[in-house]
Amino acid sequence: MLKICVLASSSSGNCTYIATSRTRILVDAGLSRKEASARLAAIGEDIEKLDAILVTHEHSDHVCGLVSISKNGKERPVPIFMTRLTANSIAWNEFTPALDCFAAGTRFCVGDIDVQSFTTPHDAIDPVGFTITSQGVKLGIVTDLGYIPESIKFHLRGVNVLLIESNHDLDMLKDGPYPWSVRQRIMGKKGHLSNDATCH
Repeated sequence: MLKICVLASSSSGNCTYIATSRTRILVDAGLSRKEASARLAAIGEDIEKLDAILVTHEHSDHVCGLVSISKNGKERPVPIFMTRLTANSIAWNEFTPALDCFAAGTRFCVGDIDVQSFTTPHDAIDPVGFTITSQGVKLGIVTDLGYIPESIKFHLRGVNVLLIESNHDLDMLKDGPYPWSVRQRIMGKKGHLSNDATCH
């Protein structure tokens, strides 16, 4: 059985837990270690047992807890899978991560989980989405994208579960309190999907 739990999904933090009977991973680490640990404990899981962290891109709401979660109190940090360009854009400070860098479009395995990465249109250095397949279940994860190109539709064919971000109503955004530059960014081709665009 594939266990999937969205621990957080907002501009305050993004983090998804995926597990089989053998392998436990996070996609993004946009929560503090304390908060991620509490949310995992609430679903009967232990942060100390993570096998890997996959990162979609370097924005703080996706990586603010990356170092603290990866440290994990072990001799060797939890392995982090991300593109080289994304890794180069993160301030690691004194921490030496256990990096496994891949090129967008690469397929790789983490334990018994098969991961296919693909490029997404977002205003980050080298953003990616993933399909995750294990035990006959295919999951698609696409966050923070301005539109859905044919290449992403191709990768998402046949998914059993789709986690996709859509975070605004166009009318509310246009009439809302955000500065014009922020509204333009959100509505742009490398911004964020509207609820309406996601439905289509």
